[in-house]
Amino acid sequence: MLLRRLTDTPLIHNLKHSASSKFRNGTKRNFSAHDSGQMVSQSQKKLAARQEELMKRGLPKRTKIPNVENIIVVASGKGGVGKSTTAVNLALALSEVESQNKVGLLDMDVFGPSIPRMMNLSGSPALTKNDYMIPLTNYNIKCMSMGFLVEEKAAIVWRGPMVMSAVQRLLLRTDWGELSHLVLDLPPGTGDTQLSISQLVEVTGAVIVSTPQDIALLDARRGAEMFRKVNIPVLGVVQNMSIFTCPKCGHQEHIFGQHGVQNLATELGIDLLGDVALDPTIRQCADEGQPVLVSYPKSTQELAMEP
Repeated sequence: MLLRRLTDTPLIHNLKHSASSKFRNGTKRNFSAHDSGQMVSQSQKKLAARQEELMKRGLPKRTKIPNVENIIVVASGKGGVGKSTTAVNLALALSEVESQNKVGLLDMDVFGPSIPRMMNLSGSPALTKNDYMIPLTNYNIKCMSMGFLVEEKAAIVWRGPMVMSAVQRLLLRTDWGELSHLVLDLPPGTGDTQLSISQLVEVTGAVIVSTPQDIALLDARRGAEMFRKVNIPVLGVVQNMSIFTCPKCGHQEHIFGQHGVQNLATELGIDLLGDVALDPTIRQCADEGQPVLVSYPKSTQELAMEP
């Protein structure tokens, strides 16, 4: 009864009469595929323009970390390519040409922090009167990591907002003092952490680490393109695990392929910053918390890590 009352009105009758008359008189319009395509294209253009406008409004202004001259991010699209090892030894190499305690190392991998083990550091950071964390120091490098705030074997099971809060805390609430260089060890991929860092602080440049393997190079390319999209200069790429030399016979083998990173650098128009061999010594030094630049100064491995 209610439905009948709603439909049994003069307005509804007029609409029905008008529609039936137009249909009988052949005035019904047939939309072609071309008309539909134009409508979809115009709608997509409007949506893209609206999204770009909203993105510009929502992007925060990049800030400069007080007393830090340069921020260098070390990144990789793929995990397990030696990014953290490269970040540690890059910080140590920079400290050799700078004054003591002028280089910092920030571990931005919230879920899998590696810097505490590699730098042989443990314990919780002290706080200043303003509630800023004071970095832990070893080998003249100031270090901060989520690994200092949780137990080594504890699993961090956090959602996105909590991760972003931790990233901001590590990045903006650490009392670095005066630094010439702050090296950021980023997690693998091109996710929220990378985007947040690119929006929060002024980054001097990015270093991409990859093995010569094709699968790793695909993600390394994505990483380089991501930094370009957010207007962060890509300083170059480091080829890691490029060649293995048998310790008994001296035979050399390119286990992960050959010239892959060099070809990528040429294609992207960036520099090949280093070529590091697949050497058990580098791995062993990292696991023991005594980086190769500290354990074997002026060795072949150390020379490969020099800036």
